[in-house]
Amino acid sequence: MIHSLGAHRLLYRSRIAYCVKIGLIDHALHLFDEMTHSGCRVFSIDYNRFIGVLARESRLDLAEHYYNKMIPQGFSLDPFTYSRFISALCMAKSFPLIERLLEDMDKLGCVPDIWAFNIYLNFLCCENRVELALEVFCRMVKKGREPDVVSYTTMVDGLCKARKFDIAVELWRDMIDKGFVPDNVACTALVVGLCDGGKVDLAYELTIGVFKGRVEFSVLIYNSLISGFCRAGRIDKAQAIKDFMKRNGCEPDLVTYNVLLNYCCDGLLLDEAEKLMKTMERSGMKPDSYSYNQILKCLCKANRPDKAYLLMVNRMVTKGLCNVVSYNTIIDAYCKARHTRRAYKLFEEMGQKGIAPDVVTFTILIKAFLSEGRSDMAKNLLDQMMTMDLLPDRIFYTAIFDQLCKAGKFGMAHSVYSDMLEKGISPDVISYNALIKGLCRASRVSEAMHLYEEMQSRGIDPDEVTFKLIIGGLIRAKKLQMACRIWDKMMEKGFTLEKFVSETLINAINSKDVE
Repeated sequence: MIHSLGAHRLLYRSRIAYCVKIGLIDHALHLFDEMTHSGCRVFSIDYNRFIGVLARESRLDLAEHYYNKMIPQGFSLDPFTYSRFISALCMAKSFPLIERLLEDMDKLGCVPDIWAFNIYLNFLCCENRVELALEVFCRMVKKGREPDVVSYTTMVDGLCKARKFDIAVELWRDMIDKGFVPDNVACTALVVGLCDGGKVDLAYELTIGVFKGRVEFSVLIYNSLISGFCRAGRIDKAQAIKDFMKRNGCEPDLVTYNVLLNYCCDGLLLDEAEKLMKTMERSGMKPDSYSYNQILKCLCKANRPDKAYLLMVNRMVTKGLCNVVSYNTIIDAYCKARHTRRAYKLFEEMGQKGIAPDVVTFTILIKAFLSEGRSDMAKNLLDQMMTMDLLPDRIFYTAIFDQLCKAGKFGMAHSVYSDMLEKGISPDVISYNALIKGLCRASRVSEAMHLYEEMQSRGIDPDEVTFKLIIGGLIRAKKLQMACRIWDKMMEKGFTLEKFVSETLINAINSKDVE
């Protein structure tokens, strides 16, 4: 009898394995259920194999079902199957079941393998649960699961994105102390993360400063460092890294040059920018639309829109590099110089050349015409924008009601604001500041206070500008007691007033000259 049941079990196992092999998972399910009810004794290995198959096939509800059936029978999964199950659950973002499996593993005194460990850490970091990922990392290390370079890389990347730079650096140093040599991926995670957080010196020190000659750094790492030093205003250091990367066999790419070009153009270093363009071309690098648009931006910021236009026509158009950003840059420059007629001609030229305007184009022009009191042209442009199915965004609305407030047209500004809300576009602190600024300047401080309260009820925190606008408006309205209350809240947020404004309030408090 025992021999007969054993033979049946082997037969079932063979048939189930064959069905799995040819992809007949549903038939395999039927056979597995039949085996469990046939009188054959089913062992832990059978559940392990079958749950492993279901996890691999992403049939996770069924995998959980059979897991629930096996546990009361005194069976358990082996570490390998637990690890495969957890890995599959991470892909499905099934956090509660993962936690339960980890608890069950803990009771058995085992931990996930390094593959599942790393997948789980990555899952938690991607879901912005970095603190839990750090807790899991530390807990698993204590239980004997030694991390590898991938584990450390995942944690460093997640911590940097969560702006927990000190902990990221601490883990990085722990990795080095354990004898690991970070690969290019690990270095990229650290450098990009720290540079984004403004810690470019530390990024350089911990990577190139320590591992030059031992790790082959990618162009992305070099570009991140160059960008970081440019943002810090340290162009000499950025240039030194560009030279260093060339000496180490990593040629600067288009991004490298565009980063340096952006620095020159932001600083109105036009001669340097043009030299850089020539260097690019001599080295066989073809400047792209971004490169030329930076030069246009530089010329326009230097109040030379005519020269920018000639550059666009003579060099960009012939190379097929002219786009909507190019036109927007020059149109904006003409509008700021109050040459709206010229700006509008460029707008018409765009259409003739097959370059479709975008929301930014219309925002620039409508704002310009409103500032000149030409609401008819603004209305025509708005109608044209709607016929093109271009939906106004928050920036558009903010620019329009900001301009209306400056013109004293508060009724129209409020109407535009209401339209924005009706369209489901949520204002941000900049939107509120535009309205509050206009109301305070018009001595309509009560309405400004209403908006100040409203923004907070919507979960939008006032920034330093908001507080200064409100306090200034209240002082002008002689509402000094209320101004002092707002000043208290401002200081609680860590913001400060200009000296002469704070002195005005202090003098008012001391003289009891408050409302």
